[in-house]
Amino acid sequence: MYMFKYILKRLGLLIFTFSVIMLVCFVLIKSLPIPINDGLGKDKALLEANLRARGYYDPIMVQLWNYLVRIFTKGDFGIGTTMSGFINKPVWDSFVKCLPPTILINVYSSLIGVPIGLGLGILAALKKNKWQDQVISTGVMLLISIPSIVFAFLIQYVLCFKLKWFPLMMANGTDYFTWEMFYSMLPAVLALCLGSIAGYARYTRAELTEVLTNEFMLLARTKGLTKGQAIVRHALRNAMVPIFPMILGEFISVLSGSLIIEKFFSIPGVGGLYLNSINSLDYDFFMLLSGFYTLVGLLAGIIVDISYGIIDPRIRMGAK
Repeated sequence: MYMFKYILKRLGLLIFTFSVIMLVCFVLIKSLPIPINDGLGKDKALLEANLRARGYYDPIMVQLWNYLVRIFTKGDFGIGTTMSGFINKPVWDSFVKCLPPTILINVYSSLIGVPIGLGLGILAALKKNKWQDQVISTGVMLLISIPSIVFAFLIQYVLCFKLKWFPLMMANGTDYFTWEMFYSMLPAVLALCLGSIAGYARYTRAELTEVLTNEFMLLARTKGLTKGQAIVRHALRNAMVPIFPMILGEFISVLSGSLIIEKFFSIPGVGGLYLNSINSLDYDFFMLLSGFYTLVGLLAGIIVDISYGIIDPRIRMGAK
């Protein structure tokens, strides 16, 4: 019962926070003038008349009301107004079309980063203060200290341009589950997962090192368990309690971390679309994509909090 109330409370807070952020975004973006782009063969006067008919020149509060009414009654998130290639195209359709590449590179990044990061963290904790720990800790420090855009540049220049192991850009088409498409995504996936690997390794090492020094580990050994059995049955299980929610949150929030990487590797995803909408001041694209990334960040936080209570019974019992 407590968890149900807690979830409702967090969902209410999420909705309130999301609404405030989107209201601020709407007011700020609508305060800027509309840089009408006549595009490729488009009639500028016709486009302006279309925008006026859709209420783009009304007072901001009137626009906000009409915008919400269109969304909740018609599912209409607006049309592209200034971004080349998307003028007069429905925003929602363009967003859905660009979503699969973004999801795939982040899923692949997590599938590679989680097992490698956990494995390195476990090895470093079990070999604490030995050369394996020193090597892993040094590598983790380097990976965390260097921005992902630097890794993206090095991967593209060395692996793609010099050695020609990978294509410079993602393959064309929408058949995302082919080897050719996966192979062309690998440079972006590698650039994304390096930072995640370092984060998982550092956190896992810290948690497992702390668990290994607890008294219940000594008790397990005195009951006749071998060191390996004590580690697998008790140490890893207890160390995973705070790590698993972090993995869930990272899996969701990593979507917001691929903005620059997508642009860098010419991935036709949501990240590149969002950056283009900001540069072009395309109102409707900016609002939808800002809402998407805001919701991703808020959901990551609430899922981490809720999963802590579900996974660890001590948290539920302590909250009653």
